[in-house]
Amino acid sequence: MRNIVNISMPAEMKREVDAYVKEGQYSSVSEFIRDMIRDWKRANLLRDLRQSQKEFRAGKYKKFTSFKDLR
Repeated sequence: MRNIVNISMPAEMKREVDAYVKEGQYSSVSEFIRDMIRDWKRANLLRDLRQSQKEFRAGKYKKFTSFKDLR
């Protein structure tokens, strides 16, 4: 099920979004916004992964020897 969300944005930003849609890069403004949210989620996941790698390299990890250690 889809939900309707209304957003406000500066006129210049709306023109830019409309231009992308008009050029055919997106089928609608909604698709543009959904794609931006997906990009945002990927960026957050990448940031978290890099932080985890940094902590791992710094020795901040726990070594598991079995699935029981996950508890």
